[in-house]
Amino acid sequence: MPSSSTRPTSTRSSPTRSTPGPSTPAPTGPEGSRRRRVRAAAFLRGRGTLTNPGLDLTRLPIGLDPRGLSLVDGVRAALAFGLVILLHEGFPWPPLLTVALAANLACFADAGGPMRSRLLVLTVFSLLGGIIWGLFGLMQPLGPLPVVPLAGIVIFGCTYARVWGVQAQAAGNVLVLVLCFALDRPLTPDQALVAGLVFSAGGLWATLLALLLWRLHPYRPTHRAVAEVWRRLTRLCDDLEDLASLTWPENLAWPENPETRNAGGARQIFHRQTFDLQAFDRHARAHRRGVREAIEQARTVIVDLARSRERISDRTAQALIRLEAAEQIFAALIAVSDLIEGEPDPRRRRMARRFLRRLRPLLGVIARAIRDDSVIDLARLDRAIDRSTRRLAHDRGLHDLATRILDRVRIGAKLSTPDGYRPGGALLGRASLPLGTRLLGPLSTNFTVASANLRHAVRATVVAAPALWATLVWAGPFAHWLTMTVVLTMQPFYAATWQRALERIGGTVLGGLIGAILASFATSPLALAALVFPLSIIGFAARQVSYGVFIACLTPLVVLLVEVVEPGHGSWEVAGMRALLTLLGGLIAVASALVLWPIWEPDQVRIELRKAVRAHAAFARAVLCAGPEAEASGLRAQAARGAGLALNDLEAALARALQQPRAGRHPQVESAMVADATLRRISARLTALRYAVEVAEPEALAAWSGWITATLSSLGGEGEGTSPPMPSVPRSEGLTRLVAQIELLGETLAPTAARGA
Repeated sequence: MPSSSTRPTSTRSSPTRSTPGPSTPAPTGPEGSRRRRVRAAAFLRGRGTLTNPGLDLTRLPIGLDPRGLSLVDGVRAALAFGLVILLHEGFPWPPLLTVALAANLACFADAGGPMRSRLLVLTVFSLLGGIIWGLFGLMQPLGPLPVVPLAGIVIFGCTYARVWGVQAQAAGNVLVLVLCFALDRPLTPDQALVAGLVFSAGGLWATLLALLLWRLHPYRPTHRAVAEVWRRLTRLCDDLEDLASLTWPENLAWPENPETRNAGGARQIFHRQTFDLQAFDRHARAHRRGVREAIEQARTVIVDLARSRERISDRTAQALIRLEAAEQIFAALIAVSDLIEGEPDPRRRRMARRFLRRLRPLLGVIARAIRDDSVIDLARLDRAIDRSTRRLAHDRGLHDLATRILDRVRIGAKLSTPDGYRPGGALLGRASLPLGTRLLGPLSTNFTVASANLRHAVRATVVAAPALWATLVWAGPFAHWLTMTVVLTMQPFYAATWQRALERIGGTVLGGLIGAILASFATSPLALAALVFPLSIIGFAARQVSYGVFIACLTPLVVLLVEVVEPGHGSWEVAGMRALLTLLGGLIAVASALVLWPIWEPDQVRIELRKAVRAHAAFARAVLCAGPEAEASGLRAQAARGAGLALNDLEAALARALQQPRAGRHPQVESAMVADATLRRISARLTALRYAVEVAEPEALAAWSGWITATLSSLGGEGEGTSPPMPSVPRSEGLTRLVAQIELLGETLAPTAARGA
């Protein structure tokens, strides 16, 4: 693969295979941005989180997200079952403990979201939980032979419920816990009826407290989701300003005449090109994926809220317009990054840096106003917006992008004023899908061998059945923890299973130690019950910070609850048995993910890579071949969104592959890493061309547009799979850079054929 091109605008050197030598000078920047640059470097080096995967795809995203801390959720969960525990201490009645456990599990099953869908999921969970508790408690004396097959069917259904979304996935996982608890002790018919009724009552009590008695602001999840998009745009703008701030020593300046470059100058240019490529690749991977995921998450929250109300209210319309403005700003910022990356002239970079420095606080102000639902001083913000376009008039490309961005900023700001409302209307012009279609559609779509969800459900059933058999044969007060750990640790993909096992085992060991120490100081049942409140508040408040932190905060609560429900067991015994069974269950889950119907990520990477290339072919077709009406009709925006989502899916598959044993060294994975960076650059170039007026002869533009779209389609596996010959007509500078990237993509996907040519 060529990597020593001396053209300043060429990007043919591979960002993942070429690194600057030890003599490459370090870039320097203005003193005023040094502190922000240190923070950005720390962000890039740090581990990602589930909501922000981060830069390094080889590292498990087990970092901490302090913004996920929610004290309200913790207090609400503590009241849901802590009050029942205290009531049991005053009026001892064994079924009250079942009510408390049901309320606790209902809090686990509540994954958030719109009120209507949460109410439906939690109500179904409470009723099904009561049926499972009574039925399997009644069947427990019959032994493993009739119990395990029926339990396997229930486990399959509960784990397959993830096809309906995150809320159904959470409720299904917790129903498996209900099954394990129900098999702990036999019940007579009367006891089974009472246990089923009180379990349903406990779940409905937690639902009532969470959704009716303690009803939160119905639009708060929407505000937070949209504000998160604007906040991530602020971080993207901040990092992009740092990239535009890079300055270099005079001896590495670009030569005015490319024909006079000597070998030393070419080597210096290569060093500068390589650093630029790596810097912009890090920027794209660290920020663009996160912004796109935040946009899609916010869109899901808004649409769910609108469908639950059948019509778009004024506040929902506000959120939709803010999200649309943020998405357009995101696309324009990608175009700005393309201008900065491909521009050797330091003057344009200085102008871009000045504009981004003024844009960043504007985005931050709007993000905070959306999050807090506060009012913005529009007159003051308008003055700041007017100042942001100064000294850009003579640079048409940058000025047009800046104007487009600031127009959308003004829209987002105006919606945070008292007059920023619009009348509602029907959702997308139609009602939501029928309930039968929403229920049966995902079931039939995922019922195929290629579905990761179906494989996961079958794997969980096959592995959990022997564990259930063992717990019924060798019964014990803690035996159910083995089956619980196996099912909760197991995920559809190996990398996610390995990550979940590490976090669950580490959090259990740490939390067990804390719980045992606390239990040793609580010498009375009342003291143990009183500790339930602070521990449950801490545990559920940290639920979104990190899974490992959540388990570490929750395990002390489990240790104390065992002391309350089944006195006579030492706290150190409880902590030790939980740690041992969690370790054993985690190892079983990881081994099963490798042995039983695994999805090998190199093959998945190849599939996602082809999808991404085809999505970019559609994006190129919308930008280069469609007329100006494609922008007004939303065709280009839809194609850009499809390309961004396809790149996110590709990077998710790459992350899983790099975290799988030996898969990271697979040739397909290495090629896909180069192709991913190249596709990010192609996407940025197409975005810039989307907003720019391309100066070229109509015949030449048509010829090169046809070659670009046909080549990307062939690289994506469409048609006969052969690239057409390159046109002989001249091309503009913008198309030259795009063609260079497509050539690099072709060499990456078919290196043997390229070397032969």
